[in-house]
Amino acid sequence: MTKFLASKKKQNLNESTLGKLDTIFEKQLLTWAKTISLQYLADVTLPHLEDFRETWKDGPLARKKKQERVIGFFYYCLRLGWITKNPAALLGRIKADDPPTDYFPKEDFNSIIDATYIYQPKGWSECRHQSTRLRILTLLMRWSGLAIRDAITLERRRLNDRNELLLSRAKTGHPVYVPLPEHVAEALRTIPPGPKPNPRYFFWSGNGSPKSAVGNWQRSYRRLFKLVDLKREDGSPKRCHPHMFRDTFAVEMLLAGVPLEQVAMLLGHKSVKITEKHYAPWVKARQEQLATSVRKAWEVIEPTLIQQPRKRVRSA
Repeated sequence: MTKFLASKKKQNLNESTLGKLDTIFEKQLLTWAKTISLQYLADVTLPHLEDFRETWKDGPLARKKKQERVIGFFYYCLRLGWITKNPAALLGRIKADDPPTDYFPKEDFNSIIDATYIYQPKGWSECRHQSTRLRILTLLMRWSGLAIRDAITLERRRLNDRNELLLSRAKTGHPVYVPLPEHVAEALRTIPPGPKPNPRYFFWSGNGSPKSAVGNWQRSYRRLFKLVDLKREDGSPKRCHPHMFRDTFAVEMLLAGVPLEQVAMLLGHKSVKITEKHYAPWVKARQEQLATSVRKAWEVIEPTLIQQPRKRVRSA
């Protein structure tokens, strides 16, 4: 188990993923195995793993991802010769539909920004500048596509004098620059200090774990979203979370006609297929926009160029 987790750390996985692996194997699988006096990997059978799966309290999507990681672990053991077959490979498939990607249209996003001006922070020693810092963090995620963890731990040196932000993606290993609107870049440069300012970072104090810092900011966003109270077209409450700012960046890029492979690069995805999977409805919407643009172009084309072919008259 220790060797498996060490190998994952060498793959440059982020801390949140490593934390999930540690929870699944060190805290859950080992604990469960001890309760049934299971000591050796070679003794693990399919019924054992089915029983282990019954202890999971996660939702369908989380259960599906957890099972994929369990299967991967036993394949790792198989490759190292610790077992002769993978008992997890026979686990029944967990069906879980990925939640559709949602984003903040311009009107909704503007409402969120407006709410930051009346937001009153409380808890976790939030300073008097917290509403301004929350607004700047929101602008950063919207215009850079950074996830909240990457945005919070963003180092000042990554913003150059051309208002370009250096994105360092662990998943691809390739550095990518994304230009920021001038007002966003300027807001970052002049951001007021937090409760424990660190000259290295825009938002993070550098103390404690990034996970704890993310939790603090997520609580702020829950209060902010409650204040905004966005609604769907049918009048039902709109479920909001900070990752939707990253989704907004991606969706708006696609709808503006930015090629899918370039959006994938900006998001740090390993493959264009990942981007296409997550944003399939918006890739389709972009295609519909292109079709609309072509039909609109017909309006300025001389009608004789697109007229219907003449019917041939048959001779008597």
